[in-house]
Amino acid sequence: MVAMPAVEHPLSGDDLLRTFLELDTPAGFKAELIEGEIVVTPPPDGSHETAFALLNRQFMRQAGIDLDLAGTKGLVTPKGRFIPGGTISPVGHFESTDSWADPSGVLLVFEITSTNPGKDREAKRLGYACADIPCYLLIDRDEGHATLFTDPADGDYTAHIQVPYGKPLDLPAPFSFALDTAPLR
Repeated sequence: MVAMPAVEHPLSGDDLLRTFLELDTPAGFKAELIEGEIVVTPPPDGSHETAFALLNRQFMRQAGIDLDLAGTKGLVTPKGRFIPGGTISPVGHFESTDSWADPSGVLLVFEITSTNPGKDREAKRLGYACADIPCYLLIDRDEGHATLFTDPADGDYTAHIQVPYGKPLDLPAPFSFALDTAPLR
């Protein structure tokens, strides 16, 4: 008997989406569909959760308006199905949505780099820009800086400001406060 080599049959279109939506990931893991690739990420480490808590406190205490912050909200973008590290929206914005929601009306999304920082730096940035999400905040733990991308147009953000950890990062209205990045070190 001769062993036959395994043959990969890449999925695309409806088959890929159906397979993705039927995934049964282990507790705490998240699955995303990013530019035609299924990406499964393990639960975040303590440093990631500490950064999330820091951002949550600052947005809730200092923003110029009342907000909701979701840590696991699935968004359907033109580039795939993403679960941002954090999704900031007006209060009650996702009240009657399913697991995967249209990103219209989202004010800001953020990512805290973890096991796949390249996806956060480029693919997710482009996906959020294509979805016309006004602000994308990238907390880059490997590089030691925070970057705010704004003004989405033609599939990317046209403006950004980057500060090293320790420097404040001014956030535009409706947030209207300086994000303290010092505790991210």
